[in-house]
Amino acid sequence: MSATRITVDEHLAAEEIWQRSLVRILSSYGRLVYLSGLRDPDTGRYEYFGAEADSSNASSSRTLMRLHEGIFQDWVDMSLEQKMADIQLYISSLDQVDRNQLIDAWQRLTPYKNLVPASIVGPERQRHFSDIEVLLGLLKNVYGVASPDPYV
Repeated sequence: MSATRITVDEHLAAEEIWQRSLVRILSSYGRLVYLSGLRDPDTGRYEYFGAEADSSNASSSRTLMRLHEGIFQDWVDMSLEQKMADIQLYISSLDQVDRNQLIDAWQRLTPYKNLVPASIVGPERQRHFSDIEVLLGLLKNVYGVASPDPYV
């Protein structure tokens, strides 16, 4: 997490976001998907529409960034076995998704690269990418996904 001091208001905002949204998401991977989806790809700022009206946008964005960084750090620190179980929990929580198509799309579109907080650079970022690529290889076998034909 950032070394910047967390204010009482930011701590309360983080608790509110956790209770309103994140507690309902059972997997760490799902929480990363959710939080990265709140980040505007053009500005890097996080937008949370459930925030109290009197809280500033900058404060909400900072709070979401810190939550994202913390959950990402927890994810990076997991073993491959824990990550595999967590991703399978995430996949099982998705309704009406063809798992073969999902794994194929993850391989082709690499959405997992967007899950990394902007402040994370270097080895942790690369470890995330390489771990997910290993897990995708395993998930291909679990769900029987054929390798994409490069000539199609």
